[in-house]
Amino acid sequence: MTEKVATHPHVRNHYNNRELSWLQFNARVLQEANDKKIPLIERLRFLGIFSNNLDEFFKVRYATIKRIVEAGKMGRNFLGGISAKDLLEEITQTVIDQQAHSLKILSDIQKELRKENIFIINETEVSPQQSKFISEYFVRHVSPAMMTIMIGELEEFPSLRDSAAYLAVTMVMSKEDNTFETKHNYALIEIPRTIDRFVVLPQQGEKQYVIILDDLIRHCLHNIFSIFKYESISAHMIKITRDAELDIDSDLSRSFIDKISKSVKNRSTGDPVRFVYDKSIDKKTLQFLLNKMGIDKTDSIIPGGRYHNRRDYMDFPRLGRPDLQYEPKEPLPIPGLSLQGSLFDKILDKDYLLHAPYQTFMYVVKFLREAALDPKVKSIKITIYRLAEVSHIASSLINAKKNGKDVTVQIELQARFDEEANIEYAELLQSEDVRLIFGVKGLKVHCKVCVIERLENDKLVRYGVISTGNFNESTAKLYTDYTLFTANQKICKEINKVFEFFEVNYQVKKYRHLIVSPHYTRNALYHLIETEIKNKKAGLPSGIKLKLNSLSDFKMIDKLYEASRAGVKIKMIVRGICCLIPGVKGMSENIEAISIVGKYLEHPRLFIFENAGDTKVYISSADFMGRNLDNRVEITCPIYDGDIKKEILENFEIGWSDNVKARVISIKNDNAYLKNNKPPVRSQFMMYDYYLNKLEVN
Repeated sequence: MTEKVATHPHVRNHYNNRELSWLQFNARVLQEANDKKIPLIERLRFLGIFSNNLDEFFKVRYATIKRIVEAGKMGRNFLGGISAKDLLEEITQTVIDQQAHSLKILSDIQKELRKENIFIINETEVSPQQSKFISEYFVRHVSPAMMTIMIGELEEFPSLRDSAAYLAVTMVMSKEDNTFETKHNYALIEIPRTIDRFVVLPQQGEKQYVIILDDLIRHCLHNIFSIFKYESISAHMIKITRDAELDIDSDLSRSFIDKISKSVKNRSTGDPVRFVYDKSIDKKTLQFLLNKMGIDKTDSIIPGGRYHNRRDYMDFPRLGRPDLQYEPKEPLPIPGLSLQGSLFDKILDKDYLLHAPYQTFMYVVKFLREAALDPKVKSIKITIYRLAEVSHIASSLINAKKNGKDVTVQIELQARFDEEANIEYAELLQSEDVRLIFGVKGLKVHCKVCVIERLENDKLVRYGVISTGNFNESTAKLYTDYTLFTANQKICKEINKVFEFFEVNYQVKKYRHLIVSPHYTRNALYHLIETEIKNKKAGLPSGIKLKLNSLSDFKMIDKLYEASRAGVKIKMIVRGICCLIPGVKGMSENIEAISIVGKYLEHPRLFIFENAGDTKVYISSADFMGRNLDNRVEITCPIYDGDIKKEILENFEIGWSDNVKARVISIKNDNAYLKNNKPPVRSQFMMYDYYLNKLEVN
C-alpha cells in the first residue's frame, strides 16, 4: 500500500496542477522561439507549434475544467488542490501573459528577418507594383474561396467554425447610403483555409517580401464592399475555440464509423470556451460580437494581437534560405540491417531497435511491404492510432490483402483530432475487404504493435513490431521514438494475445512478458518500484530512470515519493506535464527531473529499474497518466537483447547529460535551463552522432 505523504508547509500542494504544468511545457516551446541561437525560420515554426498547442489545450483541457464549474463542483481532488473556478482564472491570466510574450518574440524575429532582407509587410506598406500583383492574386485565388457574411442586421448570428480565423469588419456608413438602418454595420470574413496563409510577393533585387493573407484581404476591402457607401472601414481579427469533446450517441442501429462521423461533425457546434480578439478593436464592435455570440464569464476572453491562428507559422515558406533553417540530417540505417535484403531472415537471428528520426522509418514500411509479397506470410495484425496523410503503411496492408494474406487492422476511430482521417482510412481498408476491429468499448487502443505469422518448414513463426510511437511516416521525421523488431516467440505470442483480447474482450488474458493496460500496468509498475525500495533497504543496488511524455497520476506519484523517502535515487526526463514536484526535503529529495524541448518532439516512454544490478529496461506506449494506466490498451515491452538494452541505457545518459536544451523541473516552475561547468551537450544532436559512430564502428 502506498505510504501517505506527510504535510510540508513550504509546499502548497503535493502535486503540480496538470493544466498549469502543461502551460509550463508550452512556455518551453515559446523559449525555443525566443532562442536567438536557433535559425530564424525555425523560430517562427516554434511560434506556430506554441499556438497550435494552445488551441488543442483549450478545446480539451480548458473545456473539461469549464464543465466542472458549470456542474457546480469544486474539483479540488481531481485538480490537485485548486478549485476549478480559480483554475480557469489562473489559466486565462497565464495565457494572456504568454500571448503577450509571444507577440514580443514575433516582433523580434521580424526585425531579424529584415536584416536578412526578408520583409513581412502589411496592407499599409504595399508598393504600387505589389498592389497590382495582390489585386490579381485576390481576384484569381482568394475571392472565389472567401466567405463574407453581413451580420449587422441578421436576427440570428451565424455559427462560427471552431478555430477558424475571421476578420470582423466595421463600416461607418455614409449619410448617402440608405442600405442599413444603423450608422454602424458589421460583416465577417472567414480567412480561407484552402489558401496558404503566407503569400510570397515578387522579389525585388535582394529583398524578399511576404504578406499574410489577412492583410492581403484588408488591402482589398474596398473591392469586397464596393457596393456600399461608407465613411470608414476597418477589419480586426477574431477567433473562437469550441469544446472538442465527442458526444457519441447510443443508437444501436448505426455503425460505429457512422456514430464517430456524426460526433465529429457535431464538434463544430460545441460550446465556446475561448474567444480571442485583436486588442485594438473598438469597444462597440467587441461588445456587439460578445453579445451576439453569447460569450460569458466562464469563457476565456483573450485580448490578442493583429493576427490569430499563428499555428500557420509552422508552414512559413522556406524562401530558398536553407541558412535560416536547421541543417537537414539524413536518417541513418540500422547497423547490420540492410533495406535491400530480407528483414525476416535478419530479425529471426536477433532483435533490432529503430530509433527515429535518427534512423530511417523505412524499416517499418519495408517490413510490411516484404510481408505483403512473401508467399510464406499468412497473416498480418496491426494496431493503427494515427496514420500519415498519404500512408505507405495503409498501402502495404491493402497490398497484402490483394495477395491473399489474412489482414486484421485494429483502428482507433477516437484518436483525438485524427478522427476524420482515421474514418477515411477505415472506409478505404473496409472497401478492400481488410478485416477491421474497432477496439474495446470504453477503452481507447493506444498501443502500437504488429504481429506477422509466417509458415517456415511447416511451422508457424511469428514476427513482432512494438513501438512507442505511431506507424506514421510523417511524424517519424519529427518525433523521437523507439520501434523494436523481434522474433522472440514468447513476446510475439503475447502480442497475438492482445489481438485475441480485441476479439473477445470479456476474457482477460495473462501475460508473462508484456505488461498490458488496463489490467496489469499499474500494479506491475507498483511492484517494480516496490522492488527498488526493498533493494535499497537491503543495501543492494537500486534506482529508477524514467523517460515520459507526461506524469500526472497522483497514486503513481505517491509511489515515487515513497521510493524517494526510502532513499531510492530517481532520474526522470519528462517532456510535458509533470505533476510530481522533485527535490522537496522529506517528500521527493531523491528525485531529479528535467524536460528536453528541442528540434524534435521527445516521444519515447522508457522505464529503467536497477533491480539489484540486473537492470530491467522497458519501452512503452504508456505515460504515467490515469488514462494510460486504467482506460486504454497500452503495451509495455521488456528489452531482453543485451546490445539493445545497452543502447537504450546509453541513450538515456545522453539525454540526462543535456545542458543546452534541458530545463530543470522544480518547485519553482520557472523553466530554468540546466547549467553546469561541463562541456555543452545538446542531446538530440549528440544522439545523431552516437548512431553515426555506430555505423563507422561496424
